[in-house]
Amino acid sequence: IYSNSDISFSGEDYDFTLYDVVAKDRPSKYRANLYFNPKTFSVPQYNFRIGYFVTDRIIISFGVDHMKYVVTNGQYVNITGTTKNLNSIETFTFSNEPIIITEDFLQYEHTDGLNYIHSDIRLSHDLFAIGHLSFVSDIGGGIGFLLPKTNAQILGRARHDDFNIAGIGLNALVAIDIKFFDLIFLKTEVKGGHINMPNIRTTAESIDKASQSFWFSELTFVFGAKF
Repeated sequence: IYSNSDISFSGEDYDFTLYDVVAKDRPSKYRANLYFNPKTFSVPQYNFRIGYFVTDRIIISFGVDHMKYVVTNGQYVNITGTTKNLNSIETFTFSNEPIIITEDFLQYEHTDGLNYIHSDIRLSHDLFAIGHLSFVSDIGGGIGFLLPKTNAQILGRARHDDFNIAGIGLNALVAIDIKFFDLIFLKTEVKGGHINMPNIRTTAESIDKASQSFWFSELTFVFGAKF
């Protein structure tokens, strides 16, 4: 889930800001040949993390949250600034005026991944046990950077189709592990944080940029076994 965001776009002949833009994630429908195919498993949204127990209670981890961020087309937002379509001689000026986001005006998404690459530190605590079931909590936080591959088409301009370090992020998290015989586990994790991206590449022209910041939250479930 993402908070609304003010997004600023600038280039050689345009400079405008859209206010309170709504965006959503884009989960892929479950298909075994998509999620478990070595060639396509990275297409859906996923989280990957590897960690190390420094002590019995302290865990340091490194991971990637491959989230997808899609601006909703058809929504009304307010705009301030100037716009000019590609191959047009006419410039339009706006001052906090309503506009509808249409495909010929703007398509903007981080669907090849918002790609929050981060390091976390977690504190693990045994809560209680019932027979062969044990309950463990994790609490922690992290910091990282954003490496999106942004799919943006602005005023008819060709998109920039490559990864780019766009900004930084901070997050906090809490998780509950339910373990059975200390072998099989189910983890439920809630993570929230803030992303600030002042350096988003949008088109094939290096001068064209976007900037935005927003809050995010994630709810993840993990089922697995320890050997």
